[in-house]
Amino acid sequence: MASLNVGEALRILLVSPKEEVRTEIGEALRGRMGEHRLYWVAEPDLALTRATDLIPHVVLVDDDLAGASPVALISQLVAHVPGAILLLLAKADAVATAQQAVLSGARGFVNKPIQPEDLVATLRQLLGQRRGGGGEPEEAENATGRIVAFCAPKGGTGRTILAINTAISLQGIVKRPIALVDADFTTPALDVALNLQGEHNIVDLLPKMSQLDRQLVASVLANHVSGIKVLLAPPPADLSSPISLPQVQQVLVWLRRMFPWVIVDLGLPLDETAFAFLDGADRIVMSVLPEMIGLRNTRLMLDQLYGRGYPDEKVWLILNRSTLPGGVTLRDIEARLRVQVKFRIPDDQPLVTHTINRGVPLVMSHKNSAVARAIRDFASALAQDLTGASGSVVVDEASGVLGRLRKRSTTAKA
Repeated sequence: MASLNVGEALRILLVSPKEEVRTEIGEALRGRMGEHRLYWVAEPDLALTRATDLIPHVVLVDDDLAGASPVALISQLVAHVPGAILLLLAKADAVATAQQAVLSGARGFVNKPIQPEDLVATLRQLLGQRRGGGGEPEEAENATGRIVAFCAPKGGTGRTILAINTAISLQGIVKRPIALVDADFTTPALDVALNLQGEHNIVDLLPKMSQLDRQLVASVLANHVSGIKVLLAPPPADLSSPISLPQVQQVLVWLRRMFPWVIVDLGLPLDETAFAFLDGADRIVMSVLPEMIGLRNTRLMLDQLYGRGYPDEKVWLILNRSTLPGGVTLRDIEARLRVQVKFRIPDDQPLVTHTINRGVPLVMSHKNSAVARAIRDFASALAQDLTGASGSVVVDEASGVLGRLRKRSTTAKA
């Protein structure tokens, strides 16, 4: 079922062969329905496929489908996307068609030409009824799982290693289940880095988006010896088309219901699929190396994130391999990026490479190493921040923590 969660954009699918109807609906919703996305399919024959992929919250069906039956289409949509609210856009004199549409599963109809106030009032009423009806939507709004997305401006920054070891460290700190998601669909790595031979991955969920439940999601998660659950990415050749934004949102909704913590290892590029993960994240952790090319790319990525409206406190910058010989100094990094580095992880590339090749995370195999201690301190501060703990979290510099989430200056985006 497509459930609308706090902070999620309303997905509306319009089925109409007429572009002027799309324009009319777009104008009616603009500035009146809050955050939403309007999708349009002109061919009725493609409506079922588009709806199954999109998992819309609302489907608007034009009564003039150039020869196709709107009532028959509504019946099919009810079966394929049972959680969606279906509305018929009907001419004022099409009373019989409107009645048949309601009998076939439509929640109502809106007369054409569209009056913006009528359309918006109808949508708000039906969405309000669904939220208050109990069951699935209520469960979704009660979901409190926290999502932390690890990203990087380029490959080779240690993003995946930080995500893996942070997830395992968090589980030891909070004593709660942790899910780790491989969202690098171009160069997936969690299966190798964790020595997992998973038979399932996120692709197994895509054909069943409208039927997702706990059992189905749990069945595709791989079990790691540390106790964390892992949602693997497919081999790139097995992903025939990009995973859509609505599909990402649905997967995240279920993971947040099932796990108190969800860690995402996010690859490049920053396309709409990637932003679906970032939009749903409570914290975005960006890893960077102390070298000039990476800093330039980091500034560009920060501009993208801030340009999308993410608040300062949502984005954490972590300096990996901070003690790299010949690396750019912390002072110069912060001056160039105009952002304070939240944490530093010391350099020990031979150890990191060794643990990757063994498929054993370093916080398990070398728990007393400087790198492992720094990652555990980072995970501890992350847990305190997102669980509302108060007070200072300052430890010695060798452990990597520079300070308790100091605010960036108001000129940081300049």
